[in-house]
Order: sequence, then C-alpha cells, then structure tokens
Amino acid sequence: MEVISFVALAAGLIIGLGAVGACIGIGLMGGKFIEASARQPELMNALQTKMFVLVGLIDAAFIIGTGVALWFATANPFLGQISILSAG
Repeated sequence: MEVISFVALAAGLIIGLGAVGACIGIGLMGGKFIEASARQPELMNALQTKMFVLVGLIDAAFIIGTGVALWFATANPFLGQISILSAG
C-alpha cells in the first residue's frame, strides 16, 4: 500500500473525528445552556454570550484540524522522506 493512501486515511480520520467531537461538544453545551436559561432566565444574556464564544472556539479547533488535514493531503511533507528511504 502506498504512503498516499495512508495520508488520505489519516486526513479523513482527522476531519471525521474532529467533526464528531465538535458536534458532540456543541450539542452538550447547547443543552446545558437551555437548562441553565430555563432555571435562571435573568442570566440568559450573559450565558448566551459565553456560549457563542465557546462555540467559536470549538469550531475554530475543528477548522484548524481540517486545514491541517487538507494541507497533508495536498502538500504531503512525508513523501520526500519516503523517497529518500526507498532510494538509500
């Protein structure tokens, strides 16, 4: 099996697991926000601001992972190492 197939598999895993983790995290946080705003409606504005900041951070981590995976898929730095090892 060639190295590029492992790179494609790794990129798919990075993107897939990052998306699953981000969706689960945002879903749990959204549920807790709904519970907290139902218990104390006067805190809803403050909690909503904090929730949106955290959603942005969670999405940023997923998008950075997607960027790294796509970078590996298009400009793989490990292919040069493999050609050196196989030639030597």
